[in-house]
Amino acid sequence: MRVGLVVVGGLVLLVGAVFAGQGLGYIPGSFMTGDTRWFWIGSGMVVGGLVLGGIALLLRPARQG
Repeated sequence: MRVGLVVVGGLVLLVGAVFAGQGLGYIPGSFMTGDTRWFWIGSGMVVGGLVLGGIALLLRPARQG
């Protein structure tokens, strides 16, 4: 479960970074390019991905046996 949460958190972080980059106009070629609303959505996703990954890494592993 921990690995899955870390992977999902990383994917959310990467997608959020792309959204933020498009919102700021650094990544052209989309309807999101230059629209600051997508920067804020992407920034929220980056923070959410970091929180999700951080929680997954702080969870104690299940005891075996």
